[in-house]
Amino acid sequence: MSLFARVSRARLLAGTIGLGLALAAMPASGQEAPDDDVSNPPLLKARAEPPRPLLALAVGATPEALPEAASAERRDKILDLTIQYLDGRIRNPASKTKHFDKVHLRSYVGTDTDPKNPFISPMIEVVPGDTVRIDLHNKLDPDPSCLSMSNHNADTPHCFNGTNLHTHGLWVNPAGNGDNVLLSINPGVDFTYEYNIPSDHPSGTFWYHTHRHGSTALQVSSGMAGALIVRGNRLPTTTKHGDIDTLLRGMTERVLVMQQIQYACRGPAPAPGKLGPIKETKEGRYICDKDDVGGIEGYDQFGPGSWPASGRFTSINGKVLPFFRTTQGKIERWRMIHGGVRDTVSLQFFKLKPGKLKAALPRLTPETQSKAIADLCSGTPLPYTVIAADGLTMASGKQRTVATFQPGYRYDALVVFPEAEAYCVIDSSAPKSGTVNGIQVGPQLLGIVRVAPGTPVPNIGDYVRDALVANANQAMPADVKPAVVADLTNGLKFTNFTPHPDIADDEVTGKQELTFFIQVPPKALEFQVGNTLDTKDAQPYDPNRIDRKLTLGGVDEWTLQSHYVSHPFHIHVNPFQIVSIKDPMGNEVSAPGSQDKGDGVSIDPQYEGLQGVWKDTLWIKSLIGEKTPPPPGSSGIYTIKIRTRYERYIGQYVLHCHILDHEDQGMMQNVEVVVPQVPVRSPIVTPLGAIPPGGAAMDMPDHKHDQ
Repeated sequence: MSLFARVSRARLLAGTIGLGLALAAMPASGQEAPDDDVSNPPLLKARAEPPRPLLALAVGATPEALPEAASAERRDKILDLTIQYLDGRIRNPASKTKHFDKVHLRSYVGTDTDPKNPFISPMIEVVPGDTVRIDLHNKLDPDPSCLSMSNHNADTPHCFNGTNLHTHGLWVNPAGNGDNVLLSINPGVDFTYEYNIPSDHPSGTFWYHTHRHGSTALQVSSGMAGALIVRGNRLPTTTKHGDIDTLLRGMTERVLVMQQIQYACRGPAPAPGKLGPIKETKEGRYICDKDDVGGIEGYDQFGPGSWPASGRFTSINGKVLPFFRTTQGKIERWRMIHGGVRDTVSLQFFKLKPGKLKAALPRLTPETQSKAIADLCSGTPLPYTVIAADGLTMASGKQRTVATFQPGYRYDALVVFPEAEAYCVIDSSAPKSGTVNGIQVGPQLLGIVRVAPGTPVPNIGDYVRDALVANANQAMPADVKPAVVADLTNGLKFTNFTPHPDIADDEVTGKQELTFFIQVPPKALEFQVGNTLDTKDAQPYDPNRIDRKLTLGGVDEWTLQSHYVSHPFHIHVNPFQIVSIKDPMGNEVSAPGSQDKGDGVSIDPQYEGLQGVWKDTLWIKSLIGEKTPPPPGSSGIYTIKIRTRYERYIGQYVLHCHILDHEDQGMMQNVEVVVPQVPVRSPIVTPLGAIPPGGAAMDMPDHKHDQ
């Protein structure tokens, strides 16, 4: 068991045994209402209408003469997505007087939106080669602040009813009506986004959310975030990698969107156009009285420590403390998305103590949560197998007892429960510098898994491996089957399913540096990004400034740091590969098996094993700004190196901190990819999944890894 797992377990089991669990509205065993069960988000269905004609057909050509064009035409998907206020309710386990709070929130509405559970956005499914048109309908109330910037700074939160759409992680065009987050779709406006998904796009778990600078955090925290799944059926060949979906075919799939919907109820407004004060307990917890309706209408609801202080609960697919139902020995693919703003989730599973769901269960409050979990949950954390990060299949599966989700992160995992028991789903404690809020908080209960009798599992790792080998023997082509089976039996490797070849040292054509920084009082508060490894050139976002010009076909190595607290770095369009993560003492902490060096800087388990992994969002850790100063001799600054290729697409897009209220207030940059003026050594497009010359995979020189 890792150090972190031991620490987490100690925290989980600390407290007074025998304390009743405070779970409002959770029925006794055998009496759970169906509404308490978690289910996948509703699918956004395509509009039923004739396909739009191609230009070639309009000038007299026939579909028979253009079979490929006709086929492509039939793969158009036209979707409708509406943004409007919805009334609903959210379970509040801390409530003294009722089980649910009434809320009025901005939301995405699509086909099959569940009126009983409206605060989970519809799921979008696509396949490589699709042309996806999303007609976005903004039906929110008029907002004058969307039309003029003359009265305030762009980095002052504004335009709460303006919006746009970002397909987080997709490799698509960022310009025009593609994945363009520099647009403002104002109230009353309809706009059609068009995503031409390349035929060589990786399959995987992605997501979409609003991204209008000035209101991103407010809208995403209202629940405006949804799963976007790229499904693939490409089998591996001797020359190209395939989709991991073909190896997992037949497995039950859960798509799980974790959110922090930070609604608040308010007192009377002090003046017209002003917000009333947030209603709180003497401990600072948000409360809603009987006739109140909660909402998210101001940026006073965000800030350091605001989420744990609020006493709200992370929801999963719109539900607080849901039940998961499965069968013993059944391997499930959990596609997990952190679609929230203001919390870090460290996912663990523990066995539920026998008989604990048979008794009446009282309230659950922030003050009693740790003791309640200690009374409810026991044993060592259950391992599960992580197979993909940020939608991209890893080079090998990794058995974990904890996976840390920062805002924007996704992990796919193979989860199997070995006994016909019940299990606690826990957001466990994490090092404070490894969390969004930068404070030490205790564990939270996220839900309960009920496991029906099935097949006993003596060893989870062996059981998962054997199941994948059996699938490979059944589904893989004969000419690649021996290699796939050999890889699975030798470290659960997915060599034939990774979408990107490693970036070697001699492929790098340039360098980039980036620093996150918050300028704090007595100077004016500013959220800044710099282009060097100090803060001299750090500055807040300017929509009229291009901060970086990058060359199409180039390959850059980026060095990332944060000089004031920690931030999740996200860049649009092109993902990146992690080369190294060094702590403030210079220790490499991303290699497999990284251990605490005992030099005062504790190992952070979220980094172990990330070397060589491809992602689009990454936690940039810093000890600067914490109440406890860094250890003697330590700079307090982590140094991270990543590499990325600029392929296929030119145009402007952004990079930013994915603590979205930081982004709204200036922690963002404009990036432009331009056509090269002279030849570059790298091709403009490296076919995704192509096997590099000389073998099925490449190692990064001097950066050995086993992913």
